[in-house]
Amino acid sequence: MLAVVGPTATGKTALGVALAEAFEGEVISADSMQIYKGLDVGTAKVAPDETHGVPHHAVDILEPDELFSVADFVTLAGTLEADISARGRLPILVGGTGLYVQSFLYGVRFAAEKTPDGLREQLAAELAEKGPEAMYKELQAADPEAAAAIHPNNQVRVLRALEHFRATGKRLSEQKAQSLPPERPYRSLVLGLDFPDRTQLYRRIDLRVDKMLDAGLLDEAKLVYDHRQTYRTAAQAIGYKEFFPYFEGTAPLDACTEKLKQASRNYAKRQLTWFRHMDGVVWLDASAPDVTARAVQLTQEFLAKG
Repeated sequence: MLAVVGPTATGKTALGVALAEAFEGEVISADSMQIYKGLDVGTAKVAPDETHGVPHHAVDILEPDELFSVADFVTLAGTLEADISARGRLPILVGGTGLYVQSFLYGVRFAAEKTPDGLREQLAAELAEKGPEAMYKELQAADPEAAAAIHPNNQVRVLRALEHFRATGKRLSEQKAQSLPPERPYRSLVLGLDFPDRTQLYRRIDLRVDKMLDAGLLDEAKLVYDHRQTYRTAAQAIGYKEFFPYFEGTAPLDACTEKLKQASRNYAKRQLTWFRHMDGVVWLDASAPDVTARAVQLTQEFLAKG
């Protein structure tokens, strides 16, 4: 099993395709938003001409109003990995959703838990009364590690973490540590992409946002805004919610665009923090001219060990 991880705008998609071409592989997307149909621009889905004929799985399989959990991803990715391997091809996990990658590769077990009746509604009422800042502060007090991995504005994930804590009396981070098996289910090589010069990464992120706007991001964001009551996951996602004030007439487009760039840079920092804490990641300089050749060499050595 091969994986390509790292923050946004580091070239994970292109490297995944190159490795798939070199080793007869197929890509499994580890992106929590690319799973949804129609949200192509804001989620930076690989374009058909960029796949070079390499099959990409776990992309465009759900409607935007459907929910998809980490446990759902682990189940789906496991099925895909088994199918790809059975056909004699190399499964390549590619994406920046750290919780997906770690849960799948490290074999996190998800215990079934029943939410007490009325708890979810109670939390929603508290959110409406107190506001997102107060709810995030409560999460920081209850589970600092989980709070550090969640953006304060991601109300869905904040409420889920609080829901788990109130329902079980345990921290999400505590459950994750307890649910790790003694041995990982997959023998894997995990390649991480990063730019040693942080300003170079941020410039790439800013340029990417500009290109997304040229490609129709605003129309996509308006679609999410118009369906925000049912597209709840997308309505909380970076790339869409930043434009809601523009649609409401409370902020100019330039300000919303700059807000998206800043949010994307902050997200990249959180991604790096997550992947830097993962064991066994082999980091590559994404700006190096020979980054693909180096990745191919490492993969050859990994596969040769059988």
